[in-house]
Amino acid sequence: MVLLAGCSPTTTAITTVEMQDSGSWWTRNVVYWFSFMLDKFAEWFGGSYGLSILLLTIIVRTIILPLMIKQYKNTKAMQALQPEMKKVREKYKDDPKKQQEEMMKLYQTNQVNPLAGCLPLIVQMPIFIALYNSIYKNVEIREHTFIGFELGLTPSNSGHWYYYLIPIAAACTTLIQSMMMSKQQTMVGPMKGLMYIFPVMIFVMAINFPVALPLYWIYSNIYTIIQNYFMYRNSPKPAEEATQPKPNLSKGKGKGKGKGANGK
Repeated sequence: MVLLAGCSPTTTAITTVEMQDSGSWWTRNVVYWFSFMLDKFAEWFGGSYGLSILLLTIIVRTIILPLMIKQYKNTKAMQALQPEMKKVREKYKDDPKKQQEEMMKLYQTNQVNPLAGCLPLIVQMPIFIALYNSIYKNVEIREHTFIGFELGLTPSNSGHWYYYLIPIAAACTTLIQSMMMSKQQTMVGPMKGLMYIFPVMIFVMAINFPVALPLYWIYSNIYTIIQNYFMYRNSPKPAEEATQPKPNLSKGKGKGKGKGANGK
């Protein structure tokens, strides 16, 4: 939460123009431009900041899409190496140093980087923090109403039950996204538990943040769900890859001969 807030001590909403005179370098040179784009897009949509947040989310996620595709390819390559990695662990289970050396050789031979999955997260973080801050600090967004929700109100302070639909939607889309990922990656122990804990955390945060922020999470989650659908729809599950039967060519030949005999 501190990271998303940009480590800023103030939560006072200001105009986009006032951001240029902010004492914070981050606000003046980064957050300002995201807020400026939100204002501009809202003009295109007749003043609707709800649609403005949607468009900016699509633009940001599309820009980083190549990194997500690279991460996907690296993940698939790591999954293909699992049998070899298991052999190395078993062979050198009593020699951790040798095991690490052989693992590194395996990675180098197959041109796989085990840390490549962190790259998209590292690149995304400054972008998402800036986008988050621009939504949180823009006074125009705080005072705007979208589909019956005042974007500056928190569900916990709104006094209306239907405001909780936004945190519920944010948590549900987060869960769907996590479940889609878990079907393609083997998750056990704490990692599998985290898949269910994270949506609960999102829900708790969403009920205490202005509606504009969980609205952004919902848009981002839906984008990721669609992205993962197209990326993973033709990919076999890890369990299926291991148990997938290989074609029996000799059996096929035998059938062919049988047909010839019966066709007498």
